Amino acid sequence: MTTAHSGSGDISRSLELMWQGRERPSRGPKPGLTLERIVAAAVDLADREGLAALSMRKVAAELGVGTMSLYRYVPGKGELLDLMLDHVIAPGPDLEEHRGKDWRTTMRVVAEGTYSLYLDHPWLLQVNQSRPLLGPNALLGFDFALAALEGLDLTGQEKIGVIMAVDSYTTGIARHYVLLRQANEESGLTDEEFWAAQAPLMETALASGCYPHVFALPDDTFSATPEEMVEFGLARVLDGIEAFIEAKSRPNASG
Repeated sequence: MTTAHSGSGDISRSLELMWQGRERPSRGPKPGLTLERIVAAAVDLADREGLAALSMRKVAAELGVGTMSLYRYVPGKGELLDLMLDHVIAPGPDLEEHRGKDWRTTMRVVAEGTYSLYLDHPWLLQVNQSRPLLGPNALLGFDFALAALEGLDLTGQEKIGVIMAVDSYTTGIARHYVLLRQANEESGLTDEEFWAAQAPLMETALASGCYPHVFALPDDTFSATPEEMVEFGLARVLDGIEAFIEAKSRPNASG
């Protein structure tokens, strides 16, 4: 469940800070802070304690400065969150290494990066980004994904559909594993202990004969690692996209 959304502050000010806000404040004494340091400290705080812990006061404490010092750089928590979102999605050098490769390889790299992003910054799952602000890093990532689809027989709408399909799958499975990790941490039970506690009831369910397909599953059904499950689903998504692209390229495909 989301608890915040992008663009919750002054949108114009957030965009100004994203695109032009790297300079030092023009008024007051020479500061020891920078906007980059403030945003990085806010991200570290959210990574460690969750989005609920984010406040201007706590970020200031992270930096060892007074709260009012931050307001010389960023108007408030809403704008700070916008800057944090654009900060964490900055494309890494490994992404550029794949520029120009085939579309399937590149989209896989994009998906793997998105999956890692949510595992590294689980608080992102609490932010409604259905209307994202287009900061420099957001546009870089979008442009990179579009470049991977260049030259394919796809309309603009179809390109967006491909990107959304890959992103939706990756975000969904990342949510599952982030929440699973949180459940393990908060409950104090390992996966093995959790399922072992249900074993007596499962014996009763088996004896009832009401769930034949469930209990016919092989013993290793749930032994796949998260990485293997992510790879399996992503491959099927890409298979479907590839079949669509190939079908469009056939002569008289619509007939």
